[in-house]
Amino acid sequence: MTNAEIAKLLRNVAAAMTILNDREYHFQLVAYEKAADIISASAEQVTDLVREGKLADVKGIGEIMRGHLTELVTKGKVKHFETFLKKIPAAVFPLLDVPSIGPKRAYKLVTELHLSKPETVIADLKKKLTSEKLTIERFGETSQQALIRALEEFGKGAGKTTRMLLPFADKIAMQLTDYLKKIPEVHQAEALGSLRRRVFTVGDIDIAVASNEPEKVIAHFVQYPYKSRVIEQGPNTASLLTSGGQQVDLMVQPIEGFGSLLQHFTGSKHHNVHLRDLALRKKLSLSEYGIKRLDKKSEVREKYKTEEEFYNAMGLEWVPPEMREDRGEIELAEKHSLPHLVELKDIKGDLHTHSSYPIEPSHDLGLTSMEDMLKKAEQLGYEYLGFSEHNPSVSQHTERQIFSILQKRDEHIEHIKSNIKSVRVIKLLEIDILANGSLSVDDKSLSLLDAGIVSIHSSFGMSKEKMTQRILAGLSHPKVKILAHPTGRLFGSRESYDVDWDTLFDFCKTHNKALEINAWPERTDLPDTLIQEAIKHGVKMVIDTDSHEVSHMDLMQYGVYNARRGWAEKKDILNTLGYNEFAKWLKGGE
Repeated sequence: MTNAEIAKLLRNVAAAMTILNDREYHFQLVAYEKAADIISASAEQVTDLVREGKLADVKGIGEIMRGHLTELVTKGKVKHFETFLKKIPAAVFPLLDVPSIGPKRAYKLVTELHLSKPETVIADLKKKLTSEKLTIERFGETSQQALIRALEEFGKGAGKTTRMLLPFADKIAMQLTDYLKKIPEVHQAEALGSLRRRVFTVGDIDIAVASNEPEKVIAHFVQYPYKSRVIEQGPNTASLLTSGGQQVDLMVQPIEGFGSLLQHFTGSKHHNVHLRDLALRKKLSLSEYGIKRLDKKSEVREKYKTEEEFYNAMGLEWVPPEMREDRGEIELAEKHSLPHLVELKDIKGDLHTHSSYPIEPSHDLGLTSMEDMLKKAEQLGYEYLGFSEHNPSVSQHTERQIFSILQKRDEHIEHIKSNIKSVRVIKLLEIDILANGSLSVDDKSLSLLDAGIVSIHSSFGMSKEKMTQRILAGLSHPKVKILAHPTGRLFGSRESYDVDWDTLFDFCKTHNKALEINAWPERTDLPDTLIQEAIKHGVKMVIDTDSHEVSHMDLMQYGVYNARRGWAEKKDILNTLGYNEFAKWLKGGE
């Protein structure tokens, strides 16, 4: 089973627990949902971890869950899972993919409408809703019409079911918040949930507004000019569907209590559960409305205007949204020893950019001249810019021809350097590591470079052992300093290849090699969990955009977000160094 299939199975078991008795199984349910989230985000396959006896290395998955996952991998099913799943009609589970249908509602629809076929349940439900007058308790005509529309939109791929890449969701949210801020009644507007935590992909868009006049805010929101329709509208909340098919939910909270709402709905669920458990030990009760003392008879909740005040009231340091995944941040916040996360302003240069220089590459060529990219780098306040076009095609050139192409490129760069002094140019090249571990350019060509960036662009299906040895062989060349997009993943089209990360981290630490945090949205590679592991191993990283056009250089912020999610500080990121210090590292030996 793939990680996605295992995560789906765990969520189905959690849904079954919710239907049967969510209070009785509350702690199990939370553990299943957390494990599903961890597995979904993991660059390593659970099946491999089980077979290699390394499942215990995955933080956040407890001993009992590890036992279940081991049983699943070795036997193909888990007896404990079956005790829950067999009590729930199989037709319930496909409905959980439809927005607005939770576990209990799915169960109610399936049982009361006698829907029995999982493979056709969505079509069967839509047919019943449109062809029959149904009488279901607490499910009137308005609810039925809303569900019909949700089913139709689900069929078209609209709504919350499709995960968006972070920059796409970010743009929609910024357009909405900018629109909301046009009226004076909006004191503050912020994105919530996974979007505010800067997760790689975003499932839906939630926005919170601080205002003491919610009616005016809601009225303004539902007039958004780029909406398809208004889904619902209440006194303090509203939802609409944008013209692009994305659902946006709005919540309005009075200014004096906005910090509580912002904290509560930023999440993650696991962070908030841990926070509530901590609060109970301190005889406190948390909600989106504030904090109530349980050792007093009063029902009054203390309100908090800012998140900082909310966390401080718990005796905690404010936790940056990117860290709120229950990976140990609450324990550090109690000690007031959270890391000082890297910021966009710390970045002094971009090392992975592809210009339009005609290098006759093995892969795609950039679209923008070196000169224009250097102008952009100056606008961004960079001290240096690395040009790292793909190496000339090995299949179409001899070694002699490759050297000639790179020699002309070297001359072109030297000419540019003599005319542009504001940004220092670093001569790099993105070099393929071939299947046998050798590099796609020879030492003579490498001598023309300040350093090499290596990457995998072929033979992705190798075993973990062979892929690891292939990468180590490529990184072993003294001229090579950086491994680009280390997992090779591409969202929606390619899974990560298998690598022994402990071995790779140890090699990089020992031999002074850096791993890339690639900001290109479909890559976002290294993933945040591996960034955190790399830091524990003492491995240095660089944040790059992999730009193929000048506007791509603005994507640096998304690489920084991902680094922050991995708890990276300025000292962990090499391109926060000034030019002289960075050049010294680049030329340094092992």
